[in-house]
Amino acid sequence: MSSKFIEIDGSVMEGGGSILRLSSALSVLTKKPVRIFNIRSGRPQPGLRTQHLRGLEATAEMSGGRVEGARIGATEVFFYPGTEHSEHISIGIETAGSVGLVIQSLLISSIGIKKKLVVDIEGGATFGKYAPPLQYIQFVLLPLLRRMGYHAEINIIRHGFYPVGGSKVKMIVQPPKKLKPVVMKERGDIESIDIISVAAMRLKKPRVAERQYREAESMLKKSGYSIEVKSGYSETPCPGSGMVLIAKSANGCIIGSDGLGEAGKKAEEVASDAVNALLGVIRAGSCVDEYMSDQLLPYMAMAEGRSAITAPVLSSHAQTNMHILEKFLPVKFTVSRTDCGVLIESERWLS
Repeated sequence: MSSKFIEIDGSVMEGGGSILRLSSALSVLTKKPVRIFNIRSGRPQPGLRTQHLRGLEATAEMSGGRVEGARIGATEVFFYPGTEHSEHISIGIETAGSVGLVIQSLLISSIGIKKKLVVDIEGGATFGKYAPPLQYIQFVLLPLLRRMGYHAEINIIRHGFYPVGGSKVKMIVQPPKKLKPVVMKERGDIESIDIISVAAMRLKKPRVAERQYREAESMLKKSGYSIEVKSGYSETPCPGSGMVLIAKSANGCIIGSDGLGEAGKKAEEVASDAVNALLGVIRAGSCVDEYMSDQLLPYMAMAEGRSAITAPVLSSHAQTNMHILEKFLPVKFTVSRTDCGVLIESERWLS
């Protein structure tokens, strides 16, 4: 392992926690230590929050590495990747920090491992603000990764919502021998849409989960789509609700959107938020939604050869991820305008 640090300024471009997660994961993959400074410096609460800290610790534990300076509020950390990967790790998130963001980092870090990895998570939120719902990762990201040869599964034993969290989740990762490029330029017709509606058990009497999916179902059926509904309640430490919509196309593209329940927000509003976001992407004609475009980039960068996806817009997260990936890996990204938004292409060469 090289003793020379890759220097990453955590305030560049989007300037959020994704820089920390991606940089530490790429450190594990490349076996190069990294210094990350100015972490979230432009945020109202700069530095590491609980979900960032727990994700960083989990990545270090998984790789047999270590991290210096990791504490709540820290704006600089030194991450040293290890060489011995764990086969099982347990993570505790004592707040409503996002489980999905912790899992994002571990999925990227695990690309190069040799054995199956089992991850148990206690605490945190499966639905939270400014983070992908865990079922979005489960039913949108993971199926797309399977196309690239990467197999992982997520089992949500108990959901968690803001402000308490309290989820319980198990993930099993089967490492790929290599990642295949992904090419999604032509979406094809949307063939079906899945509606997943979830609420805390204490919201069963006002039928929040049913109201969410019925509103979404009503809006989507007007557009003529085939609909499948999955709805349920979960025993959680605090009330909360959310939903995820998954649209599947004839060419194997998967588009997702979500809605989040909040105090004072009607269940029908949660549904309309999710539906309007989904229909916007469908009308654009792109193969993935805005949020999936940045999540797929690390896997595109690790796949040998050329990958290509279309997205409705080039997000700040996607631009930031491309910037970080090109610092670690022998990969080049190009972006061009298309009738359906943007075409993002990557080409990796043997180093």
